[in-house]
Amino acid sequence: MIYLREICQNAKSIAIGGHVRPDGDCVGSTVSLYLYLKKLVPTARVVLILEQPSHVFGDLKGVNEIYNDFSEDVVFDVFFALDTVKDRLGVGEAYFDKAIKKVNIDHHISNNGSGDFNYIDSKASATCELVYDLLEEEYIDEDIAKAIYIGMIHDTGVFQYSNTSPKTLITAAKLIGYGFNFSEIIDQTFYEKTYVQSQIMGRAILESFLFMDGKCAVSCITKKELEFYEAGSQDLEGIVNQLRIIKGVECAIFMHETGTLEYKVSMRSTDRVNVSEVAVYFGGGGHKKAAGCTMRGTFHDVINNLSKEIAKQLGEK
Repeated sequence: MIYLREICQNAKSIAIGGHVRPDGDCVGSTVSLYLYLKKLVPTARVVLILEQPSHVFGDLKGVNEIYNDFSEDVVFDVFFALDTVKDRLGVGEAYFDKAIKKVNIDHHISNNGSGDFNYIDSKASATCELVYDLLEEEYIDEDIAKAIYIGMIHDTGVFQYSNTSPKTLITAAKLIGYGFNFSEIIDQTFYEKTYVQSQIMGRAILESFLFMDGKCAVSCITKKELEFYEAGSQDLEGIVNQLRIIKGVECAIFMHETGTLEYKVSMRSTDRVNVSEVAVYFGGGGHKKAAGCTMRGTFHDVINNLSKEIAKQLGEK
């Protein structure tokens, strides 16, 4: 456990950053900590450095204060890296390296800690759950609670994934006690999709195929297809989860093309395949049942290489 008041004592400048292509847990943890530290250390300048989040998080207080491209010549007294190792901080990485105090808070099993102060717990449902552990209750308000709750529902699949623990649900119960409309938040940020997003998901499912005797499902969206739909990577949320719930599938793979012979790979699995180990083998990371990496080669090269690592685990069972 770390203590925010001690770490931030006498700090004049504090920065907070999360991983590139921020998901719900990344947005929720960084925004909640940002709002909290502005109250805890009112004399300090607090800066949130993050790539532009999905529009579904636009109603969160503090999102409109995010720096998407920060370029000041400054050395921060404290830099918090949330939900990631420092290598995936994007533009924030250079400021993290130079900061006087470096703090890393994360729940990914592949993270060994990047800071001078680390709070890493792979048993936690979300980084947001760890952030909540660190907050002094008197400073938590409805906006902070709402941001934390959003992160937790996104990383637990609205409390259906196996990373949901009794502690997770107890924390969630405390958060909704602050009075925000939690059912509306679930619909707006987790389930609701635009027509274009629904079209892309439909295409991805239609063009998916099974392999390894039906134990794996895979689909891919190309850059050309994204351009056709005038969509971005943020419009691909949920596709890999839809592939995972196909009956008989032990491991689902969704890929989207990010460059010439380059793909962003997302994987979801059952207990039979530890996709974190697969992702780490190819330079990525994540959780046992949800992980990702970036891979180079043709589509078939990538599938063949992934298959070898997945087969090792299926063969061991």
